[in-house]
Amino acid sequence: MADDSVVTIERQGHVATLWLDRPEARNAMGPAFWEQLPSAMNELSADDQVRAVVVAARGPHFSVGLDLKAVGEMIPTPGRADGGDGSGPSMAARANAARAGILRMQRSVTSVADCPKPVIAAVHGYCLGGGVDVISACDIRLASADAVFSVRETRIAIVADLGSLQRLPGIIGRGHVAELAYTGKDIDAERARAIGLVNDVLPDAASVQAAARAMAAEIAANSPLAVQGTKAVLRAGEGKTVAEGLDYVATWNAGFLQSEDLTEAFSAFVAKRQPEFRGR
Repeated sequence: MADDSVVTIERQGHVATLWLDRPEARNAMGPAFWEQLPSAMNELSADDQVRAVVVAARGPHFSVGLDLKAVGEMIPTPGRADGGDGSGPSMAARANAARAGILRMQRSVTSVADCPKPVIAAVHGYCLGGGVDVISACDIRLASADAVFSVRETRIAIVADLGSLQRLPGIIGRGHVAELAYTGKDIDAERARAIGLVNDVLPDAASVQAAARAMAAEIAANSPLAVQGTKAVLRAGEGKTVAEGLDYVATWNAGFLQSEDLTEAFSAFVAKRQPEFRGR
């Protein structure tokens, strides 16, 4: 990526690490981030050599959330309204532009959730506001002991609008979401683990990133067809009955049980060796 990239990609075998790479700004999310994140995720989604993705961050913090100075330019305020003299866009026009900007940022975060490969967040330091939106779109979350999480939009007079309020109820439950979102409070890594926001807590940034890569490598060693199929079936089952979910997975497996990976799995079992899956 270009030298001005705020999101960078590092590949190691079948695992890719997507780095939030604006450490000098504590990985605040400005206009470049919202453009580069979906581009990077689309690249990783289309790369057949990538079987699992880790989202991590350079510097002392995962992300302090929105770059408020940059994003504030798109928010209509009375001081920037037309004033009725026809000299500028109306409040309605400004509101429409703000909505378009919000939808663009929502699509950026959704690119993480839409990745067909498992995505693991490795969080250290501050993970605030938009940072929580991003990790909520991941499949698995790990944290360092110094991690701090906050759905803090109410503290700056905003309703969280990039996915936390929609995705977190399925991760930590509605009661915990309500507490975090209404109060805007900070919670530490142990509270995050207790409520199910993160799967595990590691001692520091280096260890949480190493743990995330190790988990991604463990996932990548399995059949990519089966792993991505499992992710697709889990997602398709959201909001559905058990019967509907079972019907869906029956149809899915009917199409994929003829894979070469399945033949390799049986051959490896008989030969008492590790399978070498090729994703076909």
